[in-house]
Amino acid sequence: MSESGTPVKEEKGQAEPDTGTPLVEMRGITKRFGGLTALNEVDLSVGFSEVVGLVGDNGAGKSTLISILSGALRQTRGELLYKGEKVDIRTPEDAKELGIETVYQDLALADNIDVAGNLFLGREIGAYTLGPFKFLARKKMRQKAREVLEVLNIGFDSMRTKVRNLSGGQRQAIAVARSIYTDPDLVILDEPTAALAVEESERVLDLINDLQEQGISVIFISHTLQEVFSTADRIVVLNQGNKVGDLKPEETDMDEVVKLMIGGRYDNGSE
Repeated sequence: MSESGTPVKEEKGQAEPDTGTPLVEMRGITKRFGGLTALNEVDLSVGFSEVVGLVGDNGAGKSTLISILSGALRQTRGELLYKGEKVDIRTPEDAKELGIETVYQDLALADNIDVAGNLFLGREIGAYTLGPFKFLARKKMRQKAREVLEVLNIGFDSMRTKVRNLSGGQRQAIAVARSIYTDPDLVILDEPTAALAVEESERVLDLINDLQEQGISVIFISHTLQEVFSTADRIVVLNQGNKVGDLKPEETDMDEVVKLMIGGRYDNGSE
């Protein structure tokens, strides 16, 4: 955190905090919309290179929680810590500066632009300017786009292909690849397999594993518990704005998680 209160992202390669310090902590997060309490004293932590599955029924508070972490919403009460330091994430730009990228369900891709153009959408590489006109370095953008996609083992026949001609899984891959171009520490994926066929969903799950292998932590929001169990290191369960579970997949099962989602209470073993 700078003296002005702006989040400051550490450079890659710097020493990580002492073992046991999470990459991100959300402590006692409460969010109210008028008389409605959308989140009630929710704690969430994500470790370095950890995949956390965030699950809950519709209205459980998942989207509100990640909107706070991504800077789209401000919490009513609670604090955020990044690598052990308290931070104030006021805007999406603050989150990005820290190293937090979010891929929303709508992907925010431009159908009439090609693969490379979408990867650099909003941060195009300029070759030169002539008066009021800016000419893009399209060849360089295509080359860099291919390099970023190769990091995640994603192959496209051509960087010139228009996004409207791609499958749902390919579109999701572009959105994920775009998020890692800024070299983030954490990527939040909001329902990345929604409306995808089984084979394409499996490729997206492979992408999550690829992100983890690159040292990137992931928050994975999904209604499909089979996918969460096969991918996540931990599963956090929300129910009506409350955190009701924080479990390791190998220590629980889908029946228990479903019970928590629909009204059960979390038993952490202390009786």
